[in-house]
Formats: sequence, structure tokens, C-alpha cells
Amino acid sequence: MSDRGRTDEHILRAALARFAVEGLRAPLRRVAEDAGVSAGLIIHHFGTRDALLAACDAHALEIARREKTKVVTGDSAALLTQLAQAEEYAPVVGYVLRRLQAGGPLAQQLVGDFVDDAAAYLAAGEETGTISPSRDPKARAQVLTEMALGALVLQLPGDADPLDLEDLPRWMRDYSTKILLPVLELYTQPLLTDATLLEAVLAEQPPEGGTP
Repeated sequence: MSDRGRTDEHILRAALARFAVEGLRAPLRRVAEDAGVSAGLIIHHFGTRDALLAACDAHALEIARREKTKVVTGDSAALLTQLAQAEEYAPVVGYVLRRLQAGGPLAQQLVGDFVDDAAAYLAAGEETGTISPSRDPKARAQVLTEMALGALVLQLPGDADPLDLEDLPRWMRDYSTKILLPVLELYTQPLLTDATLLEAVLAEQPPEGGTP
């Protein structure tokens, strides 16, 4: 990695943590202080706050894509490793939650990007045989993503309240432990005992390419 790449990586890590703690309106000078650089260097490298936030989005997506792919393609040890390394992922999770809390078009775009990534790593899981095929892979990815992100957003403090980044890893571990078994049960064992409701809904759907 080049010196520029290492500096950008350092700035992004500092930005993710600072935005997670204070929200997306955190001063860039605080990000600069955390990164040990000048605010001018951040502007030189990223241009604007919005560009820095877009880079944070891309960084968070890349981490989520990498770690989720490990789990759904059959690496069960990756799940336990992620739980054990909650501290490493705390700034990323905190940043994503702040982005969603802020709402607006950029938050919607981030959710859309998460959905696209989810569809891709679920498809990878289908190829390895760890994920069942879906009638509508994109819709399944949308529902799973919105359920997961929505559940996390419900746990957030108010938009104007600081997020305790030091406490977030403990909270993440407790939250993950609490939901792990019921979520795995829900995904592994059908909630409904038969397909009556599904078949009734499918019977009302128009033929593919047809009209009701």
C-alpha cells in the first residue's frame, strides 16, 4: 500500500470512530486530531465532508462484505471470530448506525448498497451449498438487510446524544449473544410447520410475464 493509501486508511478509521461517537456532524478538526493529521490534509485527500462520508460508506461496506462472505460460504469459525473481535468492528457498526439514524438519500443509498452486497454473498452461499435458493434473491436480501439494520437502529441513543464507543464492543457482544441462537434457529428451522400460507400467496400471483 502506498503512503497515500496508508494515510487515507488511517483517516478513515479515525473518521468512522469519531462519526460513530458524535454523529455525522462531528467537526473535521476532531477527526484530524484523532488521526494525527491536519484538517487541511483531510480536505486535500477527500475534498469535502460528503466525500469523506462516502469513503466511510465504502469502507464499511467492504468490511461487511468480506466478513459476511466468510460466514455464509461455510466458515463457521468466522462467526465466532467476529464475536470475539467485537472491539475491531465497533467503530464500523457505530458509524453505520449513525448514518441510518441521519436518514435521507445517502442513508437510503447505503441501505441499497448493503442489499446489493447481501444478495451477492447469499448467492455465494448458494454456490457452496450453505444457503437455500430463493424465488426472489433480491427481495430476500432486502428483507434480511432491513430486519438486521432496523433491529440495530432501535438500540441507538438519540441523534444528539453521544455514543459510547468504549462501551459499544460490550454492547455488541451482549446483543449478538442474545440474538444468535433465535436467529440461527429461525434461519435453520422453518417457523411455519407447512407451506399453506406461501402456496396461497403464490396462487394469487400473476404468471411470470403475465397480468393478474
